[in-house]
Amino acid sequence: MTAEQQSPLLDVSDLTVGYGGRHGSRVLTEASLQANPGELIGIIGETGSGKTTLARSVVGLVPALSGRVVFEGVEVSGLHGRARRAFRRSGRVQFAFQDPLRALDPELTVAAIVAEPLAIARTGSQAERSVLVSEALQAVGLDDSFVDRLPGRLSGGQRQRVLLARALVTKPSLLICDEPVSALDAANRDQVLRLLAGLRDAGTAVLVISHDLLSLAGIADRVAVLHEGRIVENAPVRQILEDPQHAYTARLLAAAPRLRRERLSIPQLTTAA
Repeated sequence: MTAEQQSPLLDVSDLTVGYGGRHGSRVLTEASLQANPGELIGIIGETGSGKTTLARSVVGLVPALSGRVVFEGVEVSGLHGRARRAFRRSGRVQFAFQDPLRALDPELTVAAIVAEPLAIARTGSQAERSVLVSEALQAVGLDDSFVDRLPGRLSGGQRQRVLLARALVTKPSLLICDEPVSALDAANRDQVLRLLAGLRDAGTAVLVISHDLLSLAGIADRVAVLHEGRIVENAPVRQILEDPQHAYTARLLAAAPRLRRERLSIPQLTTAA
C-alpha cells in the first residue's frame, strides 16, 4: 500500500455535537477533518466556535449526535462502556487542556502528575515509570530538579510544559493542545511552539486549538477555520494566509496586521533547543 492509499491516522467525518439531545443547541455541525502522522494542524476560531468541543469529541469526552470519529482504523465514536474506557486509558490520544493551573492537581508533585497517565494505562513498573517521567520532562525542557515541586512553585510557562509532559509520557500517536500558548509571555510561547513543531517532526500528529492565527503561522502544516460550529475552510497554512477563500478567514487575517505584512515570508520557528 502506498502512502497515498493509507488511511489517515485520524478521520473525523460529518461530526455533529450538541447539548440537550437532538433538539437541543448544536455546537458543532457536520465537521470533517483528517490528520496524518507527522502533521500539525491548527484549528482556528473565535470563542464559542466549537473548537474545544471538536477536540473533546475526538478523545471521547463528548458524545456525538451524528457523524464518525475514526482513529487508527477504529471508530472511537461508536465505543461504549469498557471499550471506550480502554481507548481513553490507552494513552494513544492525549489532550493537553487549556488552563494548566486548573488542570494540575495542586497537591501532587510534578513527578506524580506526569506519571498519572502511565498509572491509568498500567504501563511498566514504578522504576520504569520514573524513567519515562524523566524523559518526558526533558522533552519539554525541564530537568529532574522539578520532579518534587508542586504546581504552585512553578511559573506559568513551567506549568504549561508539565501539562505537555503529562500528555507526552505515554508517547501518543495524536496530541491535542487547547490554547497552549494563550497565557504565556513571548519567550515561553516560542518554547512551547518549538516543542510542538519538534513533536510533529518526530512523527506525532498534533492538533493545536487557538484563536490566534499568528501563533500557528510558522509551525502549522494546515489550518482548519471554525465559524459558528462549522469548518468553513481547511487548507495548507500558506494558502490560508495568502488566498483565504472564506470571508470569516479574511476577517481573521485583517485583524492581524503583522500577518498581512509577512504573508510572503511566513515566520518560521526553529526546532533547535
